[in-house]
Amino acid sequence: MHVDAFNQYHAGESLIHHLDARAKVVVAISFIFSNALLPDGSWVTFTLAWMFLLLANELSGLGLGFTLKRSFVALPFALVAGSAIFSPLGEPLAVWDLGFMTLIPTDAGVRRFFSVLIRSWLSVQMAILLVATTPFPDLIHALEHLRAPRVLTTIIAFLYRYLFILTDEARRLLRARESRSANLSGRKHGGTLWWRAKVTGNMVGQLFIRSYERSDRIYKAMLSRGYAGHLRTLNPHIMRRFDWLILILSLTFLLLVQFLGWIQ
Repeated sequence: MHVDAFNQYHAGESLIHHLDARAKVVVAISFIFSNALLPDGSWVTFTLAWMFLLLANELSGLGLGFTLKRSFVALPFALVAGSAIFSPLGEPLAVWDLGFMTLIPTDAGVRRFFSVLIRSWLSVQMAILLVATTPFPDLIHALEHLRAPRVLTTIIAFLYRYLFILTDEARRLLRARESRSANLSGRKHGGTLWWRAKVTGNMVGQLFIRSYERSDRIYKAMLSRGYAGHLRTLNPHIMRRFDWLILILSLTFLLLVQFLGWIQ
């Protein structure tokens, strides 16, 4: 499996693509925090935030619906907040008697649920746009420039870099199992359920041992090449005036959204 299988970056020559990675990371994090801080039921400001997101989609050259189509995958996870519908605050909307318990949805609970749903939906779209317009190494270096813990950025970088190698190892083990057990006991996948469970356990152990040994070899190879705990890049990461302008305008807009959200 090639590393591109995990790479969500879409190369382009748009305004968003050419922005400094630090500016994009700061705007994305500020956008997510702004949505989280808005009061429940701020439908107007949620709409303004979405308009900001649509504009960013258009300026990225990926199309208005780029993040929209990909964001629905995360919506089922946001449905976990469904219990907020039964908040004790607000006016009751109905009474659902289930025999062993009684559920009472309230207007404040419904408002909170849909607010959480919209916040999650907008935040996921912004994260998708950030990853789609910024190469992963630039994201890591942007986090380092922004003084994120170096241990954290290094772990993320190595996890991304060698995840495809771990996947290849797992696929090789699966192919080896299939080639050695296809006709065992006349079953399609070989052996009984207990036998397959034992084989799977052995495969997990083998995968752990192989991963551990390879990580040790990789670390020694990195030390022999001068690795000192810092990932270097050819990109100088210089903030231009245009980057500062976009950053200031974006943060000003998010502050305006906050102001409108709390006064309405």
